[in-house]
Amino acid sequence: MTLPRVLHAEWTKLASLTSTTWLVVGTVVAASSLAFALGLFVGPGDAVSGTSLAASGSLLAQPMVLVLGVLAGAGEFSTGASLTTFAAVPRRLRVLVAQVVVVAAVALVTAAVALLASVLLTSGARRDAGLPWGASNPGDLRAAAGYVLFLTGAAVCGVGLGALLRRPLAALTSGVLLFVVVDRVLAANPGRVTDTLRALLPGSGTRLFADDAQLAALSAGHGPDLGAWGGGLVLGTWCAVLVLLAGYRLVRRDVT
Repeated sequence: MTLPRVLHAEWTKLASLTSTTWLVVGTVVAASSLAFALGLFVGPGDAVSGTSLAASGSLLAQPMVLVLGVLAGAGEFSTGASLTTFAAVPRRLRVLVAQVVVVAAVALVTAAVALLASVLLTSGARRDAGLPWGASNPGDLRAAAGYVLFLTGAAVCGVGLGALLRRPLAALTSGVLLFVVVDRVLAANPGRVTDTLRALLPGSGTRLFADDAQLAALSAGHGPDLGAWGGGLVLGTWCAVLVLLAGYRLVRRDVT
């Protein structure tokens, strides 16, 4: 079983699941609908930018791509199908690599479509409020790329957590805690320690699509000044660590 064949097999498994279709469609609809709904309350002079409005749907898209990753990483362990998979592919790391690649590709396309839908649906609100947004603007282009990269990274973290914990509920709960709950708790209690801890969580990847005002506010806090791409590096590190830990467990422990 070469890597291309394992990739094809993992793609077939993921694409054949009804849940995958619903997650992809649901992510696009939820993200763009939230952005559209928030745009209804935006007016001239509000402390909001075209970038933050277009990317506001990430709040709902984030847990959905986490679910996509978790189901790919842990789904077969919960059903017992992992025994068949690893009997067919004794080199277990190839399966994990294939899962990461396939989920990342699906999440990337989903995130790009969700962002495009959000931009289109908020065009009227942005025009009325005088909030320009365009790919020709370096800041908007960076935010667009960051939005897609963040959701892709969240999905990869989901694969890592799923393959590491091997229980969908435990993996999803851990992902929501890491990305959302702990981040919100720390944000509500600002200080040197809490701001530093918050900057080191995977949710720091949201800096990738933060506008200039949001980045300036984060820089003015007590935590490290990571900037947009520094937050992306933190998220990438979490992805790598979780996948590596999952790979270590996959090689060293039984798959049951």
